[in-house]
Amino acid sequence: MATGNPTVLQGSSRDTKQRNKPLIKGVQTPNKEVIGLDAKKMLDRSRSKLNTRETQRIISVLDETIVKLELSSLIPCIIDSLDRFADMLGPAITNDLIEHQKLSSKVEDLLSSFQEEDTSRAEEQRDCLCLLEQHLKSSVRNILRRLLANPSLCQALKYEVCAKQSSAEAFIKAFREFRNFMHERLLTSLLEEKEKIQFMENISRRITKNTETLTALKAELAATTQSRDEKIHRKDNTIKNLKNSLQDVANNYKISVLQITQEGENQQKEELRSSQAKCAKLQQDIQQLRAQLCTLVLEHRESELALRKKKCKVEMEIEKWIQKYDADMGEKQAEYEELYALYSEEKAQVSLLQEKHAVLIQEYSQIEEERRIRQKKKERDLEELTTMTLAATRIQAFWRGYLVRLFFKSKKKKKKKGGGKKSYI
Repeated sequence: MATGNPTVLQGSSRDTKQRNKPLIKGVQTPNKEVIGLDAKKMLDRSRSKLNTRETQRIISVLDETIVKLELSSLIPCIIDSLDRFADMLGPAITNDLIEHQKLSSKVEDLLSSFQEEDTSRAEEQRDCLCLLEQHLKSSVRNILRRLLANPSLCQALKYEVCAKQSSAEAFIKAFREFRNFMHERLLTSLLEEKEKIQFMENISRRITKNTETLTALKAELAATTQSRDEKIHRKDNTIKNLKNSLQDVANNYKISVLQITQEGENQQKEELRSSQAKCAKLQQDIQQLRAQLCTLVLEHRESELALRKKKCKVEMEIEKWIQKYDADMGEKQAEYEELYALYSEEKAQVSLLQEKHAVLIQEYSQIEEERRIRQKKKERDLEELTTMTLAATRIQAFWRGYLVRLFFKSKKKKKKKGGGKKSYI
């Protein structure tokens, strides 16, 4: 694996150090440790889950409302291109959309022809408008109910329908922000709310302090700018004076040039004589330097030959290292291919086992369903047996009671008969 460039890493660390420094002297930057801890708390809060059922229900209701708002914002676009989506939607939803379009056109016509002069007519139109609005709401509810019953259709419509109303997008965005705010508010406890308020107060105090420092620095900057402008004004006056003096110098220059050219011609003649003598002397120096050049060329050729030999040696070593690298990489490539073959084989085995596992899960679910049905039937039979046993017990008890009462009744009759005969005797 390729390692990162150390210079780049050093540069990035240097940049981060410079970025962490305050840009202006006197402006306090927030404490990094405090901000880091608070940011970690906020992240932990956002990662926490909703514990109570009430909060989960509130968030689920808000999510369902967002989905319904997105679908209802797609309805006008679908109605505009209903011929294109008719096959996808089906006849029932298409008929509902046509009815919804008719109701919308009726409402628009009624609103356009709304008259405020005639009070009786206006009241009738208001009643009619209220009735049409109720029908329109029920139509939207029916369409949303049919669309939500088919989630794949909703997903396909979101991909197919691209154009949305800007007002609907703004409302959905605002509702999503409200949902996120409610989610964060439900996750935030009273202690965390107090910590958050304290953190915001600390930040506001730092902001006010930095603002005061910035105002002082701005005043200092204004004073510095004013002094700089004054210096620039003085320098502009100096430049104007220098331009005037340069104009005078140019006029004097023309006069002096004529004098200098005359003097130069005379001096040129004298220097021509002296230059001829110097050329002869320089010719001798050139010959001596050429001899030195030849000796230096010979020396440099010898050193070049030695360097060429050294270069050939280094190139041979580099070639050896390259060959060694190629051999190592060939071995690694062969090892990689073997490992990849083993990996593909194991992957095929895993896919086969997964298929078997899916089949076994399906069979297990069928067996569990059969067991559940048998258990249910067994419980039903047991309940029937219990009911029948209880009924038989009650019938037997009633019959025994009846026999006992019958026995005692017959006994009483015998006693009465026997007692009457004795008294008669």
